[in-house]
Amino acid sequence: MNEIASKGQLRLSYLRWALFTVPAVVFLGFLSARVSNSGYGNRWFVQLVKPDFMPQPWVFPVAWTAFYILMGLALAVILHARGARLRGLAILFFLLQLVANLAWSPLFFAMHKVTPALYLIGGIFVLALITTILFLQIRRAAALLMLPYLIWLGFAAALNYEIKRLNPEAESLVTPALRTQI
Repeated sequence: MNEIASKGQLRLSYLRWALFTVPAVVFLGFLSARVSNSGYGNRWFVQLVKPDFMPQPWVFPVAWTAFYILMGLALAVILHARGARLRGLAILFFLLQLVANLAWSPLFFAMHKVTPALYLIGGIFVLALITTILFLQIRRAAALLMLPYLIWLGFAAALNYEIKRLNPEAESLVTPALRTQI
């Protein structure tokens, strides 16, 4: 009986972290999208020429919900790894990449800043990659949970680049009024 905590107690501790981190990350992602009017409900975005490889509109909320859940689970794994070397640094980088991630939708959809959004997504990718490498040094499972997000960030950067290329005047595009008065 030299155990400090049983395996069941350790699982319960992880579950408590996950019950906090997953809803928090998902909610923040939802809030960022909602505040910035992201997606096909945005009249400015609808007017843009999209690349041929643009997914169907339903893919984005499904994919981002899944990525935010995986990110929340990865964070819970790291928060649960008490005493792990680099834990504090890993959490810091996770939070930095999350804040940058949450800033992308308002920059792109609300402010119509396509070029700065492209630079930002490059920065998000670098921060998320550093986060994943730090997670790998603490818990392999946490790093694996971040991989789909990293792959999607590469795809999202390609979409952002193509939208910029296909719409050189995107930042000055005027959205039509909802109704016209005659």
